[in-house]
Amino acid sequence: MKKALCIAALGVWSILAAFSIPCYPQAGEKEKIIDQKVEKFLQKMRNQWHDWNVPEGDGKILYEIIIKNKYRKAVEIGTSTGHSGIWIAWALSKTGGKLITIEIDEGRHREALSNFKEAGLGEYIDARLADAHQLVKDLPGPFDFVFIDADKDWYTKYAKALIPKLEPGGCLAAHNVWKPTSRGAYRSGTEEYYDYMKSLPEFETTIHPQSQAGVAVSYKRKK
Repeated sequence: MKKALCIAALGVWSILAAFSIPCYPQAGEKEKIIDQKVEKFLQKMRNQWHDWNVPEGDGKILYEIIIKNKYRKAVEIGTSTGHSGIWIAWALSKTGGKLITIEIDEGRHREALSNFKEAGLGEYIDARLADAHQLVKDLPGPFDFVFIDADKDWYTKYAKALIPKLEPGGCLAAHNVWKPTSRGAYRSGTEEYYDYMKSLPEFETTIHPQSQAGVAVSYKRKK
């Protein structure tokens, strides 16, 4: 009789415990839910990205770089309305990371926040309305992934501010960068940036061969 009562009591406690512990999706299930939500949102928005957003192919390049290298601490200069940020944060949702993204225009920042929320990636993004000229100097770091897609004449200055905060093995990527076509008196900000990054022995810099609009990729050599 005592044994039967003990078994019954254990059964009751098991039931109570089941109701008292919240049910969270397993890691794989949560990832699947995020994937479905992001894919649905990107499909809805296909061919609707304006305001200096990256093309889809370049967003995929950023995603693949992060996944391949398991980066977790990312910063983006130039959110626009969030297309590149969604690709970056989607990758970070799989590596356990988070993105700080900076936008100076209030309207674009507001639209990006809405897009991040609808894509289901809000928890992986710290979106800041700020002047990146100042904020990049104040960000403590360290970072392992940086993406620059803002005012072209400041690319080199952004790089100089962030390189000391970039971990060995980290990646600094920049958009709308091509190899300089001229060594004349005038060079664009992105040409200056490319030459600067190529001059740094601690970096290996290339233009990604599949990029649609010039994604320069610079990996910081491991010590």
